[in-house]
Order: sequence, then C-alpha cells, then structure tokens
Amino acid sequence: MTNRRTFITQTAAMASLGLPLSALAQANLELAKIICGFPPGGTSDAMSRRIADKLRGGYATSVVVDNKPGAGGQIGVTTLRDSPADGSSMLLTPSSMLSIYPFVYKSLPYKPLEDVQPVSLACYFNHAFGVGPAVPESVKTIKDFLAWAKANPNKANYGSPGAGSMPHLIVGLLNKLTGSDLKHIPYRGSAPGIQDLLGGQISAMSSPVGDYLPYLKSGRLRLLAISGTNRSPFVPDVPTYRQQGYPITVREWYGVFLPGKASPAVVSRAAAYLQPALAQPDLISSMAQVGMEVQSSSPQVLGDLLRADAEEWRRLIKQIGFTAES
Repeated sequence: MTNRRTFITQTAAMASLGLPLSALAQANLELAKIICGFPPGGTSDAMSRRIADKLRGGYATSVVVDNKPGAGGQIGVTTLRDSPADGSSMLLTPSSMLSIYPFVYKSLPYKPLEDVQPVSLACYFNHAFGVGPAVPESVKTIKDFLAWAKANPNKANYGSPGAGSMPHLIVGLLNKLTGSDLKHIPYRGSAPGIQDLLGGQISAMSSPVGDYLPYLKSGRLRLLAISGTNRSPFVPDVPTYRQQGYPITVREWYGVFLPGKASPAVVSRAAAYLQPALAQPDLISSMAQVGMEVQSSSPQVLGDLLRADAEEWRRLIKQIGFTAES
C-alpha cells in the first residue's frame, strides 16, 4: 500500500511539474549523495539529512549526506561541478553562493549559471535584525535603534554570519539608505554571533530568523525587523523593514541542484522524487522549527528564480558598494 501511495504521489507530482512519466521508469541508483557545503549540525545539514531520509529507498537504495564545508559554501558547489552527472550527486545550497557571490568575489572557482542544473526549490526563509541585552528595552523599532546607535557610536555595531552574506548586505543597504554607520562584525556562521549577542558583546545581529527562535520567549533577544515582503509566520508580531519605511524586501532560499551537464531525463527524475519528498508533513514541521518555509518547484521555476535574484543582487551590491576585498 505504501509503495502504491508513493507511486501515485510521484505521478501526480510529475504531472504538476509538466515532467514525462517515463522518468519514473528509469533504473534506481544504488547510491546517491546530497552535498552540503556546511558542517554537520547546522540548518543546511539538517535539511540535507531530512531530504536524504525521504529519498532513501526510492530515488536510490542508499542516500547519504556528504558535508563539504569551507569558503562560505563554495567548496560544496565545486564538489557538485566535479561530480558525475548521472543523478548520483545533488547539492542543497542557499541562494547566496549562486546569486550574490558572483558580484562580491572577483573570481569564483565555478560559473553559477553553467556549472549547476536547477532541480527544485527546497524552502524560503527570512532574515531578521535582532538586538540583545546591550540595547535598552526602549528600543523597539529600526528607527529607535538607529537613533540609539547615533547617540552611542561606540556601540553602533552588528554581527552577521559572514562578510558578503545576505544578512550582512541587508544592513549594508540599510546603512546606505539612512546614512548610518553601523560597524559590521563578521562571524563564521550564525551561532557564535548569536552567543555574543546574548552575552552583550555586540549590540545587534542580522541573521536568519530561525537562529533567534529558541531565545525569544525568554526575552533574552528581541527582533526589530524582518527582511521579506511579508511578515514571517514564525514571528508575526515583528514588522518588515518596508513596513517601517525602509525599501528592503529580500528573502533567501535553498535549492537543489545537479551538475551542469546533467541530461533533461536525469533532471526530470530527480524533480519527480523531490517534490513529494518536500511535501511530507513531518519534514515541513521539522523545518518550521528552524524558521524554514518548505516549498518545492519545477526546474524551470528554480532557474528563473536564480536568474532574477542574480540580477537583483547585481543592482543592490553596486548600490551598496561592497566587494569581498573592501
């Protein structure tokens, strides 16, 4: 019964994606790996493992996660580029490696629009601007924080998961729009920055909304703004930047990719298995706990999204004036 239900779900998924049903008839792989460009224990790793669990036994007999951390996710992309294009290697990556890095690094070891083949969107997530105990309770909005920072220039700082990351660039844009001078403190990932925020070593943090969720009920951290077009379902009381008068509307996503040389048939087969995997309620609920809104797509939709985001970030990064060497 389970196999029949799975087949029906996959068939419906392929029809909705406009994919050929012949893709399901292709022989299963013995071993497939999901490449993750970040170390075990983080959000990228967690989502990679949840997807691997859903694909195991169907897409391939065995599906494992292959962590390739380093260079802010770049090593994961190059690992995929150099992998066989037979569907045995997929990459789960945040969008920044493909839509932002080309415009902040003078040279990348990969070509974002050539070396990867879009398969499916995996999820969306917002970034948030949060403050900790170094900032008085009277500061409740971005306007309040900017006024407080101006009056306390020695505390006018914020952390991010890394230089050139989307959270960093969001506040870089805020600086440009408002004429502010918030000093950036880059970290190697969100976790150490959040710990310094909790300890009062930094005043603020720009980071994925899920990073703050464990600390909000206690009141140890407070969120002042959300980066997306709409408020986050995970923190609905927090207004967006735009609702506070700042024209900043960006959100990040994770996508699943195959090597650039993968054939249409290989892409179709991967997409056919990924969409029902990403529709499983337990996967959706587990990722909601870390602030992720799970959503699949067709390969075409993901490719269009990547190209549109790249053009938008080309414009924004030029406006901000940031490069990795600056």
